[in-house]
Amino acid sequence: MLRPVVFSLILAVAAIFRAGTADAQQRRQLDATPFSHAPCSVLDGQPCTPSFCSVFNDGPCIPEIDYPYGQNLQLTIESMPPPGETAKYQKPGHDLDSIGDLFAALRSCWSPPEASSAREGMQMSVRFSFKRTGEIIGAPRVTFATAGAPAEVRTTYLKAINASLKACAPLQFTGNLGGAIAGRPIAIRYVDNRDLGGQADKP
Repeated sequence: MLRPVVFSLILAVAAIFRAGTADAQQRRQLDATPFSHAPCSVLDGQPCTPSFCSVFNDGPCIPEIDYPYGQNLQLTIESMPPPGETAKYQKPGHDLDSIGDLFAALRSCWSPPEASSAREGMQMSVRFSFKRTGEIIGAPRVTFATAGAPAEVRTTYLKAINASLKACAPLQFTGNLGGAIAGRPIAIRYVDNRDLGGQADKP
């Protein structure tokens, strides 16, 4: 009489243990969500990525992470090289192997508009990326232009920027540099610091 009861208890304990182990293994399954096991609320105690959505989403949303790029790929190019920096505006005579080489090549490419259509002090910034092969991905996108500059002046400078970059591309990267900067945004600010003899007063 006692033996069947003990046997039944052993089976029940084994079943509970097996169910608990399966549940624990399911909870330990890896999730591809970056830096967390699952999206969750900021009120949850476990490590998680706080999630938020618009009312149009069905489920939790993972915030976009602004991954760091390492070296800051921002460059200012002046139409007249500053005193003592002429060497930085000369294209290297070898395949580009560093960020410094890349910046020197981009500076050497710049051909500002003719004085008759230029505007003294004009600034314009563009953003674009390179392929591993040294070609530009898409067309440079304007991110800034001097306030108050007429539309035709902005168009003139954008055409000059596009023509200058097109004339230089594709740049010759080494394998290391090409792999390091492929797809990374590069922001260039062009500054027309030439003395245009009264062109600054043009409407």
